Amino acid sequence: MNRILGLPIFLNLQLFAAYETPASMTTTSTPAMSPTMKTFYDKSLLENAREALVFDQFAEHKPMSHGNTAEFRRINTFEKALTPLTEGVAPGGSTFGMTNITVQTTQHGDYVPISDRLEYEAYDDIIYGCTVEMGAAGGATMDTLTRNAISAGNSVAYAPTSGGTAITSRKDLDSTCLLTPAFINKAKTFLVKNKAPKIKGYYVAIINPSVAEDLRNSSEWKEYHKYNDTAPIFKGEIGELHGVRFVESNEAKIHAPGVIATTAAGPVNRITCKTAVSSSTTTIAVNELDGVTASNLNIPVYINGVANTITAIGSGNITIGTAISTLAKGAMICGQGAGKDGSCTYDTLIFGMSAYGVVEPSKQSMQMIIKDKGTIGGPLEQYSTVGYKFNHGALILYQERIIRLETGSSYSFADVEN
Repeated sequence: MNRILGLPIFLNLQLFAAYETPASMTTTSTPAMSPTMKTFYDKSLLENAREALVFDQFAEHKPMSHGNTAEFRRINTFEKALTPLTEGVAPGGSTFGMTNITVQTTQHGDYVPISDRLEYEAYDDIIYGCTVEMGAAGGATMDTLTRNAISAGNSVAYAPTSGGTAITSRKDLDSTCLLTPAFINKAKTFLVKNKAPKIKGYYVAIINPSVAEDLRNSSEWKEYHKYNDTAPIFKGEIGELHGVRFVESNEAKIHAPGVIATTAAGPVNRITCKTAVSSSTTTIAVNELDGVTASNLNIPVYINGVANTITAIGSGNITIGTAISTLAKGAMICGQGAGKDGSCTYDTLIFGMSAYGVVEPSKQSMQMIIKDKGTIGGPLEQYSTVGYKFNHGALILYQERIIRLETGSSYSFADVEN
């Protein structure tokens, strides 16, 4: 058993059986996987799974030996003991309190078949490549499941607009609502006031690269790091500000506008007004939807930042639920779920120690499984498989120790949902 950041990972690399060719064929037999190659594949799996585990590195890990439900125990905090003790008299003491929190695990996995022809032509390269990519995919899947669980916390704040307008919900965000040093300082103050313990002397933020670039371009970040660059202490760390260490991850959540329609080119979540509207109407000519038709719809959208619905799509036009009187040519119509101007929005999580937990199933953690063609390849032994599976569970343990900051970015119209 190997462990990655406290997480047990079991490897199940089945040796490939030797292939005996019929006497009528001139090719030589394919040898079994050598111990050296097996070790090599083991290492590639571990390295690539480890690289993907960003959220898990800060979790409270809970071992689980059986079943599909794990129980975390949250010990309640105690009040200050400010009353002086009386000599020889035992104080009344406090009452011990503990809250039990349970989480159920779910199983996930994937595999890829490798044809016998590929195996013959590039045996070692194919197995190595699949092991690398499957290890990375398994680690990313596990980390994203953790992210999804801890991004659903009760504590959330929305970045104000560039003009200083306060925002109170995701639907009111736009691309000017950037993550700023001042906004980070407010989040840090929230954790300090809630007495969230620090991790190695700091709070930690997991940040999307699109948001990280905006932050690094701020004058305050540049000025601080001109004189205070320190060695990173966490994997993926890009710097520190206001006592918060920032860890960059592509898995930090991006919310995109909802899908309006699917065309031959793929999903469409933003469309534009083709012809200006100057009188009350429920029909709008639009770009981007030529050839698409659908009826009896109820698609929630923003039209120039105002909530509405699309009830039908004709070829090059839409029917909306609430009539509008004016709309400029080129005006944005986008699905709901992110910024009202059609922008993507981003979650940055800032937290302290033991804010969330991850289950460690001792017998059902990540396995890389390779089956040879003689075992899995059917009556003609035409393919082998490389895959992974694991059980996983994650949850927030202390709501007051984690806060989600929702912002826009200068990349808000270039990124996609993750």
